[in-house]
Amino acid sequence: MDRFVLMQCFARTVETGSFSAAARDLGLSQPNVSRYVAALESHLQRRLLQRSTRKLHLTPEGERYYAEARRILDALAEAESALKSEVAPSGLLRVACPTALAHEFVMPQVSAFLNAYPDLELDLQISDRFVNLIDEGAELALRVGHLNDSALRARRVGLFERICVAETGYLAERGTPQTPEDLSGHDCIVYSLLSTGTVWQFAEMEVPVSGRIRVNSPQAVREAVQAGLGIALGPSWLFDKGIETGKLKRVLTGYEASPVPIHMLYVANRLLPRRAVVFMDFITNAFAKIEALNVSS
Repeated sequence: MDRFVLMQCFARTVETGSFSAAARDLGLSQPNVSRYVAALESHLQRRLLQRSTRKLHLTPEGERYYAEARRILDALAEAESALKSEVAPSGLLRVACPTALAHEFVMPQVSAFLNAYPDLELDLQISDRFVNLIDEGAELALRVGHLNDSALRARRVGLFERICVAETGYLAERGTPQTPEDLSGHDCIVYSLLSTGTVWQFAEMEVPVSGRIRVNSPQAVREAVQAGLGIALGPSWLFDKGIETGKLKRVLTGYEASPVPIHMLYVANRLLPRRAVVFMDFITNAFAKIEALNVSS
């Protein structure tokens, strides 16, 4: 059996979540796809998928093999595309993106992007979980914050300000902090996925904070501060509407740390498909028109 066919069946099964969906995509029968994946496992002498009546799950070996298989399939597709002199990018593009950034800025661009490239499919993987591009098969990842991974290349696509805010009723009851050190006397809303943990960074100092609520999504931070549960730290654009309506008030102005960059990342030693290049260009141009993502550094 052609190992390319086996690899293709395995990859589409992972991406669609079932043998039957992969079979529809590939124009094969469901029993054939299931048999081909089993043949691949037999050839590799490794279990790649854990099968149950409800869902397929990748084994650790399957995760590693999928990432490499996807890289090979993409490289082949790109090579064929170049030889055929195809102008329009095509195929499936996988992009990992943090939740708040996805909902606020990326999703509003998706319709225009797909209309511009009708032969392209987009798998937007929205999660605040750290995505390892080398192991997990996504071509691109939008990431917030400063970078330190030398195995990745990056294009900066935005720069935003991080601010402190509180609900006006909370401030009326608890008072307004005048310096970052005053946060020790306040309830702070802790974003549990913040890279610095329970330490908030300001221009010339770092301050440990605590509070009665911890959340793992930026949207939940916004909801908690609007409910008067404490002081929040986050992207300025996350709180714009609350500030405009007067429900939220910015505090500790003048103490803000330097702006936070947004990068588009890709693996340095992999062939980058043209569909990924056009997505980077599209998002870079779209973000350049958004004032909140282009503050002065």
